[in-house]
Amino acid sequence: MQTLLQQKTWRFIDQSMSFNRTPLESFAMDDTLCHLVGQGLSFPVVRTWVHHPYVVLGIQDHRMPYIQEGIEGLKKAHYEAIVRNSGGLAVVLDRGVLNISIVLSEAPGSISINTGYELMFQFIKLLFSEAAHQIEAYEIVGSYCPGSYDLSIGGKKFAGISQRRIRNGVAVQIYLCIEGSGSERAELIRALYETSLKDVQTKFQYPNVQPEVMASLSELLNRSITVQETVFQVQQLLASLSGNVLFQPLVEEELDLYSFYLKRVLERNDKLIGKNK
Repeated sequence: MQTLLQQKTWRFIDQSMSFNRTPLESFAMDDTLCHLVGQGLSFPVVRTWVHHPYVVLGIQDHRMPYIQEGIEGLKKAHYEAIVRNSGGLAVVLDRGVLNISIVLSEAPGSISINTGYELMFQFIKLLFSEAAHQIEAYEIVGSYCPGSYDLSIGGKKFAGISQRRIRNGVAVQIYLCIEGSGSERAELIRALYETSLKDVQTKFQYPNVQPEVMASLSELLNRSITVQETVFQVQQLLASLSGNVLFQPLVEEELDLYSFYLKRVLERNDKLIGKNK
């Protein structure tokens, strides 16, 4: 695991202050980076990103019987809705939530799903070393977007991990609730499911969200932690893991590939959710 994190060169892309983009642009960015890294056209990448208030829906969320009413409820709460292109269920993005993507190539050898999850788990423990002994990875029942690699402290979830794989590239993505109230974000998703399901029995089992099982790291560590402070810590961690950190956004020839993936992501989202806008 340490070998995967200790790259000779890490490419770092910080988009934590680019608030005017939609998460769809971030998904296209990770697809682009997967392609570039997987094909040996870029060094391994760590990307940090933040967005204005959005709820990112999973495919199963979009299939709820009254999802249009649920989306209208999100809009009244000043959240936009889109559909993600990786696995999982609904999550909340806002200025207090930091997303980190680690993009690696499978060219030297296959990176299993579990290896990808474990990689991010270890990265977060290194990032918050003072709490490493407290951070656990197991499913937090009652959280939104539950999974076997929910990250928690004292039984309260503060992060979830997903993965995306394209052209021999692997993007392991995590959302970290850094600032604000984790339970308030969970209440937003609880209301979404309540409105979108209306007690209708469905084949898919949607989570019974219990806001009290979710919290931010600021709440859990009992100190004020900011997103920008955490981004700086990511940079410091990369410097300690590598002899060289390259601060480089997409260059001109890479932007053409990004345009291709962005078009694909936008078209897919419009097919799924465009009618609800």
